[in-house]
Amino acid sequence: MTSSQPETINPLLVSWNTPDGVPPFHLIHNEHFIPAFREGILRHQEEIRQIADRTEKASFHNTVEALEFSGALLDKVSRIFHNLHSSHTSEALEEIAGEITPILSEHYDNLMLDTALFGRIREVHRQQHSLNLNTSQSRLLEETYRSYVRNGAELDETGKQQLREINSQLAMLTLRFEQNLLAENNNFQLLISEAAQLSGLPESIRSQASEAATRAGHPGQWLFTLHAPSLFPFLRYADDRSLRQMMLNAYLRRGDNGNERDNNAIVTEMLRLRIIKARLLGYGCYAGYVLEETMAGRPETVMQLLNSIWPAALRRAQEESLLLEQLLQHNMPGATLEPADWRYYAEKLRKQEYDFDEEELRAYFPLEQVVEQGLFGMARAMYGLEFKRMDDYPVYHPEVVAYRVLHPEGGLQGILYLDFFPRPEKHNGAWMSEFRAQSYESGTRVPPVIVLVCNLSKPSGQNPSLLNSEEVSTLFHEFGHALHGLLSDVTYPSLSGTSVPRDFVELPSQFHENIAFEPEVLNLYASHHRTGAPIPAGLTEKLRHSATFNQGFETVEYLAAAFLDMEYHLLQDEAPENIPDFESRLAGRLGLIPQIPPRYRSTQFMHIFSHGYAAGYYSYLWSAVLDADAVEAFRETGCILNKDKAEAFRSHILCKGYTEDARIMYLNFRGREPSMEPLLRRKGMLPQTPPRRLGT
Repeated sequence: MTSSQPETINPLLVSWNTPDGVPPFHLIHNEHFIPAFREGILRHQEEIRQIADRTEKASFHNTVEALEFSGALLDKVSRIFHNLHSSHTSEALEEIAGEITPILSEHYDNLMLDTALFGRIREVHRQQHSLNLNTSQSRLLEETYRSYVRNGAELDETGKQQLREINSQLAMLTLRFEQNLLAENNNFQLLISEAAQLSGLPESIRSQASEAATRAGHPGQWLFTLHAPSLFPFLRYADDRSLRQMMLNAYLRRGDNGNERDNNAIVTEMLRLRIIKARLLGYGCYAGYVLEETMAGRPETVMQLLNSIWPAALRRAQEESLLLEQLLQHNMPGATLEPADWRYYAEKLRKQEYDFDEEELRAYFPLEQVVEQGLFGMARAMYGLEFKRMDDYPVYHPEVVAYRVLHPEGGLQGILYLDFFPRPEKHNGAWMSEFRAQSYESGTRVPPVIVLVCNLSKPSGQNPSLLNSEEVSTLFHEFGHALHGLLSDVTYPSLSGTSVPRDFVELPSQFHENIAFEPEVLNLYASHHRTGAPIPAGLTEKLRHSATFNQGFETVEYLAAAFLDMEYHLLQDEAPENIPDFESRLAGRLGLIPQIPPRYRSTQFMHIFSHGYAAGYYSYLWSAVLDADAVEAFRETGCILNKDKAEAFRSHILCKGYTEDARIMYLNFRGREPSMEPLLRRKGMLPQTPPRRLGT
């Protein structure tokens, strides 16, 4: 957002005279946020007082439903601000975040710890079986009551005050963790001036690095950063081992550099506060507190899942490491495989075993095609959706593109913003969020406003943005979240879209990710960016045959992070003072082979220290069981784009939000409990295969 003089009227405080009520980004300036937050809080406080101080008997409508629709202004302002703070931040927005975070924490604590308000909610909850509520109303009542209990409403005044202090500290620590990591991501630059040091890098990667250097004021050189489109191709292709090690070390040391951006003390303090919070609320550990609200239900179930996959995954990774070390020693006799070698030699092995070249594949994955024909084509074929680009809609950055999404009858299903490329003011990673949640007002559906944010390869030279297979997978994954939000059709905003248990929310995203390379879907979008020729059948076959390649590495890398998350949040007494030592001891207990670098060090583990996945990183695996089983359901029809099966997926899962129990939603779709066999087959771990050696 710009920092020009404020408008006479704060656009955040009035109705928006924009197409489809989208945010007027062109009118919103930084100085509008603090006044809008303060006004939103005041209005919300007044609405809460009117509910809590009512003299008539508490009812579902005058208490629970009234509470659900309170705070609309504050919600609107918060969604705008927090989305921009993640994808288009600035020093001014960081200062605003620092000022408003403790104020918001105090406000929401006041809301959750309001004795009079909770008394009315409890009164309605006690009558629930005699109220003749429909399914959505029953779910809203149950979730509202549980939320208040879980957030301390039954504590005494001393406990409530302690909880307020804990929540305020956690909110500020989370903000500092994020700010430090963003600074660390942007702080490192590898500037190369000698062309010989680019050996092994494809021309497309060199071109992007050259353009990045020119933009940074270093023409004639090549610039590499820790953003994914720069880092991971460098680790995969660069022949210079020392430079690969430099890049990987910089990536892994983010937040652990002993400087003013060091996150070690923040991690320790967050864990300490979470232990105290869990104990205060009556739980043995923070994982027990979190998992009560998930499909898994309890820590033991999660650990059983992780441990059921770990031995086979580790065995597979050990086999892979032996193969890679053999390949390494062909080039460097006597050398041992290091973490910075894995991706490099894995790419060479994939080329050798499958004659598969990721760079050859990129030519068939131009971003615009993947979006317009792949994502949108899939959504059209499965759900009847149409996407109309709206160049006249306000956007928060020139690179952002907006679409009207139309349902099969031609009406508005929702709005979709797409924000694809890395910027210094954007956090790493990819995510879906909402500027407006779907709901119903006075019987009329309020369409959601969804934003999908990525950090993909930029256009370079004469070439458009050409994606690698991981980036295509990421797009389909986040688009699955977007569809979950767009197709939502529930009354209450707190139950709509992706507001489901953490270990269920990844089902729609991973399902759509895992059909991205199915032949029927691939044929929608994979054609050469210059000639228009469809992707050759031989290349498609190589892609299919290589699907289980390197799955030991990928599964172990993921599981190690999930174990780390759980080990932290199973702690019951003290938080570790030495975070690197805690990581090392866990790796030793797991038998983790040192050749596999961590997916995330603790000091950069945004999922669990910023994004709400604490004691929940396992959920990708839990959802993977569901999504692999769901893909199998489509395959059983003989058509991965089967309209009838897609309608069942939409009606039982995508449109339901959290109006029903997650397990029931899946059972209604599949007709049975999910099987783990499709996931093990996908990962090449069913049946077990003996170790291979090169040339055999």
